[in-house]
Amino acid sequence: MTAPMFPASIDTPIQTPRLTLRLAGPGDGKAVYAAVVESLASLRAWPTSLPWALYEPSVSASEDFCLASMRDRDQGAGLAFLVWDQEKRLIGSVGLHTIRWDIPSMEIGFWMRSGVHRNGFAKEAFTAVLHLAFTQLKARRVFARTDEDNAGSRATCASAGMLLEGVMKNERITPSGQLKNGCVYASTR
Repeated sequence: MTAPMFPASIDTPIQTPRLTLRLAGPGDGKAVYAAVVESLASLRAWPTSLPWALYEPSVSASEDFCLASMRDRDQGAGLAFLVWDQEKRLIGSVGLHTIRWDIPSMEIGFWMRSGVHRNGFAKEAFTAVLHLAFTQLKARRVFARTDEDNAGSRATCASAGMLLEGVMKNERITPSGQLKNGCVYASTR
């Protein structure tokens, strides 16, 4: 049996009032690297949610992420959107992964460049991809997992209309061995 695929045409890029979201592609690694380097301290604050941020960033690793994202898209395993502001500066990423096409259900994850926190960009981009998941991909369930202590991510999920389904005690472990609680937010149709 072949794996389900994304629709032949996904309406991208996604335009919002202040942002352009487009699928990651070849040549985007340099912009991803710059955003990650600027944001490394804030990304590394959440090692159980963003374990990739613990590795030393490089243009090559960032380009590999973009190419892997293309392979995931081609295999129906995920979509990685890069978020660009009106000045054409990469300010983050929102992705769909952990896809179960039999439901269909998918996980949404995101991060934003440190310099743009607390101005609504995360909610704007997150909500746009959530809308795409329900309208174009016909998702029945979209969920997000956050660290219980990550107030910003939790607020983004809630402000996008997701409901807190539960707090999972000792569900995560940091690289130093500390147990952490995780939250699951979801929207269903």
